[in-house]
Amino acid sequence: MNTIVAKFLGYLLTPLYLLVFGLLLVVFHPVQMICRSIGGYGAHKKSVDMLNLLIIKSLFILGTGISFRGLEALPKDRPIILISNHQSLFDIPPIVWGFRKHHPKFIAKIELGKGIPSISYNLRHGGSALIDRGKPLQSVREIGKLGRYIEQNRYAVVIFPEGTRTRDGKMKAFLPAGVDALLKASPSALVVPLAIDGTYELTKKGLYPMSFGVRITLTVLAPIAPGTLTVEEIVMKAENMIREALEKSGRKKTGSDFHIDIRAL
Repeated sequence: MNTIVAKFLGYLLTPLYLLVFGLLLVVFHPVQMICRSIGGYGAHKKSVDMLNLLIIKSLFILGTGISFRGLEALPKDRPIILISNHQSLFDIPPIVWGFRKHHPKFIAKIELGKGIPSISYNLRHGGSALIDRGKPLQSVREIGKLGRYIEQNRYAVVIFPEGTRTRDGKMKAFLPAGVDALLKASPSALVVPLAIDGTYELTKKGLYPMSFGVRITLTVLAPIAPGTLTVEEIVMKAENMIREALEKSGRKKTGSDFHIDIRAL
């Protein structure tokens, strides 16, 4: 697509998308509360899944294409630690929806646990861990609690070892501490690298204007069985696998245009 046209559409359609996005968060906040009150965890989770599906669908306003690769290879009989790069706040909805059968939980900074419609409520009541980065002991305790939770229920946990979202689109070095705490609490977990590509492009100028016609791909890479590997070796291996996947994706996008791949979700 012509760059000038894409920029114009980004400026034009971003307000509409943000309006829809905000309305979804506001509407689903009481929906979550009602579902949790009446139907417990199961009903609450279904409401969260639906919210994130609608957030993904609404990205089509911006011509965004989303593809999932490798989901079918994930085991369903053991807990999973998803190690992922972190490009944007829009990493989250595709993960929640794409991995919904695995009940993905997150490790989030404690500040996100209040003040944000729908998101804060789900973080507090959906089984995720809220950590205070200024209190290392509290962080380790909460991550350990989450690890025991996924071990018991055979759920998935998503961790972003970079520690924060990228500011320039370049992946940062992975830190092993959080993965170490999770593996100690969930010894049967399988480590699965996840490469997220494209969400940075969607918000590289912030929330206004968002980019039009971005292609987002979430690729599940070959699982890593911890075995005799050290935590540092596991995290380094996952980081290298994700870097290689992103480099291959970048090479495919250079030199020619590509069509937006919108999968049925």
